[in-house]
Amino acid sequence: MTVATTKKPQKRTDEPGWTFLTNHGHVLVCIAQNPDIRITEIADLVGIGERAAHRIISDLAAGGYVIVTKDGRRNLYSVDFSRHLRHPLESDHTIGEIFKALARMRRTS
Repeated sequence: MTVATTKKPQKRTDEPGWTFLTNHGHVLVCIAQNPDIRITEIADLVGIGERAAHRIISDLAAGGYVIVTKDGRRNLYSVDFSRHLRHPLESDHTIGEIFKALARMRRTS
């Protein structure tokens, strides 16, 4: 799956203070777009603290969604796109399906 480089999202002041994705979803997007991203960059992009970003990555790794590989002092991340969504309403779909749908939408807009 081809992914773009991560860029800092622009905040929109005309929108309400909620989003459709959770912080776990946002962290997963960051990792999918940039497998060698640093935790400080993830925290900055998502708008959370570094400890929260680290905790979320640990959750995603424990669930099998993210594989963490040490590369010297850095971590490299990979996403297992075959993993199913966790909520019973969507559990028959994979995260790969979500990413494919978002990629298609990006190409057509």
